This record gives sequence, structure tokens and C-alpha cells, in this order.
Amino acid sequence: MKIHEIERHQAQPQNLEIVLHLDPALFWFQGHFAVQPLLPGVAQLDWVMHYATTLLAPDYRFHSIQNVKFQAPLLPNTSVTLTLNWNAERQILTFSYQRHDGLERHTASSGKIRLCR
Repeated sequence: MKIHEIERHQAQPQNLEIVLHLDPALFWFQGHFAVQPLLPGVAQLDWVMHYATTLLAPDYRFHSIQNVKFQAPLLPNTSVTLTLNWNAERQILTFSYQRHDGLERHTASSGKIRLCR
């Protein structure tokens, strides 16, 4: 996995966009699945928590998943944008993965996670 861009929006410092390239050699693609490898949902959630607790909410940890939708598979050799929005007052982290299709982006997964101290 390569991070191409990390951008903190100046007007809203609780938002983060990370552009990722899904390298086919990633551990997560091995054995999931043989015919058509795809990035498992558990990997997507792991990355969300990693970046959220490292860059947005370092004093917080996972509490519960409020909702999550996996709408389209994330395949090897795909570029995706992971968007994180942290609401400290409500202790809610929202996320979405959007796969790049030329200049267009299509939502592959999204959800809300409650964090706690």
C-alpha cells in the first residue's frame, strides 16, 4: 500500500483524505479469493482505525460499529480515496472508500464507528 496524498482540510481540521493504491502484493489479497482477489472488509476497517487513531483522534480507541455498507469490491491495482470525518463531540467517525474510475469516483464502502477514550 502506498499513501499518495494526505490532506488536512484547513477549514475543517477533523477531515482527512488519503489516496491509496492497492498493490496486488498486499498480504490482504492472498487467499481472498483465488479467482478474483479483493480487499476484505476487515482490512478496510483496520485501515480506517489506523489512520483515524493515528492522525485524527490519537487519544481514542474503537468502541462499536454504528453501521457499515460494503457496496462494491476493492480490487488489486485500484486507486482509492479513504475519507475520514471525525466528530469529537459525538465521538463518531464516518468513513468512505471511493474507487477511482478515471476522473470519477464511486463509493465502494462507507460507515460510522463510535470511538471512546
